[in-house]
Amino acid sequence: NKPAGVITATEDRDQKTVMDLIDDKNKGLFPVGRLDKDTEGLLLITNNGELAHRLLSPRKHVSKVYYLISDKALDDNYNELLKEGLDIGDEKKTLPAKAYDYKKIDKGYELKLEITEGRFHQVKRMIKALGGEVIYLKRLSFGALSLPEDLELGAYIKLSEAYINEIF
Repeated sequence: NKPAGVITATEDRDQKTVMDLIDDKNKGLFPVGRLDKDTEGLLLITNNGELAHRLLSPRKHVSKVYYLISDKALDDNYNELLKEGLDIGDEKKTLPAKAYDYKKIDKGYELKLEITEGRFHQVKRMIKALGGEVIYLKRLSFGALSLPEDLELGAYIKLSEAYINEIF
């Protein structure tokens, strides 16, 4: 459960990395994908290159679900726009995405967003394309893995080989 303020890297001379949170620093462990420094949540760390490739390959369209808080309420047609794909400044639109559990709060909203890509700052850029700004972001799931609700920030669990084979 990656906390904010920690970078997704195997090592860094100046900043705390996700690997610094792990007691058992077996050689060959690496994070699968990235979470921004200010983003919390599920991050898989493995030494299984085949598993990492299956999860990160753009052709696989592995689902990732994020919980976010934004500073401004969305227009009523946000879900239709997400389904069509958004222009976030890249060569092509995003793949269709799905939002659910939308709830207005103060001047903004919270929601869960499901995407199947992993572009640079994608969730933040999608919300910006919808007229908002992400002020809190947490990844809840990655493929068949879900973040346990009771797992404290900075804590981790070891997955058994049998469990990994079962869900992937």
